[in-house]
Amino acid sequence: MRLIQYRAADGRPSVGVVTPDGEQVRRVAGAESTYQLALASIGQGLTLEALVAPKLEAGEPYRALLEVGRLLPPLTHPDPARCLVSGTGLTHLGSAATRDAMHHKVAGDEDALSDSMRMFKWGLEGGRPAPGVPGVQPEWFYKGDGGIVVAPGAPLVSPAFALDAGEEPELVGLYVIGPDGTPWRLGFALGNEFSDHVTERQNYLYLAHSKLRACAVGPELRTGALPADLQGESRIRRGGEIVWRKPFATGEANMCHTIENLEYHHFKYAQHRRPGDVHLHFFGTATLSFADGVRVQPGDCFEIELPALGAPLVNPLAVEEQRFAAGGVRPL
Repeated sequence: MRLIQYRAADGRPSVGVVTPDGEQVRRVAGAESTYQLALASIGQGLTLEALVAPKLEAGEPYRALLEVGRLLPPLTHPDPARCLVSGTGLTHLGSAATRDAMHHKVAGDEDALSDSMRMFKWGLEGGRPAPGVPGVQPEWFYKGDGGIVVAPGAPLVSPAFALDAGEEPELVGLYVIGPDGTPWRLGFALGNEFSDHVTERQNYLYLAHSKLRACAVGPELRTGALPADLQGESRIRRGGEIVWRKPFATGEANMCHTIENLEYHHFKYAQHRRPGDVHLHFFGTATLSFADGVRVQPGDCFEIELPALGAPLVNPLAVEEQRFAAGGVRPL
């Protein structure tokens, strides 16, 4: 099932189901958010599909919603501070050439490896344990709370102090924590994790700084199991012309960690299982325009397409004016 959140013609927040042909959106009667539906599903012991099926009303054209900017991120919390946005890195194998190069590098003495290559090697060796068994833990990072998540079509705003503003096409897991502290996965969505790669490459200890940026998720939430091999394309459009494009691969067939292992190492922490919270967790990528020497400009448009997850995620780039200066902290 393909769920979206959007604003109805009268401005009301609504939930809809995209028809299999991608042409129409059928509104879910009485539903104002996927968060509301998730809590009802947990409380009634029903899947989202079983809960939603009898509530579907007449639809409207999906293309119109995409074109006029009425879409919202597919999962939000009524209090953005109760939504944790995080991610894991060094999780993807990349292209065959990249994979071969990485294997050659990790075949040598572990003491000679960089910290990043050592962690990648650990993932290759222990990131795919048997079901129900913890494997090696991945790199983990914090991005922000729900306030950093922009809607499909909305600008991704880079801070004035940023050294780079690069896209990261990724798979995102969408979760709600049940009343007893159990994490429930609603499904998956497309994401643009959007990071500062120049800052990150100055020193790997700057990774945490480079991730404190906006991100985009959506447009659709896909429920149910995912195909193991997911193939998409990431593009940058400038003035209507595509200036960079590259295929990207995700899904467990293209990862050195299982989704279950990544989820375990995120939710094993009690503070990540607070009842009622929402989690948006990025699972990593192996494809960046920055790695190909591309430098984006304000007004460029990021387009991330993964047909298995529905419509593309499209967001233009903007740069904010400086809002905070050195010495801006005042004593009371």
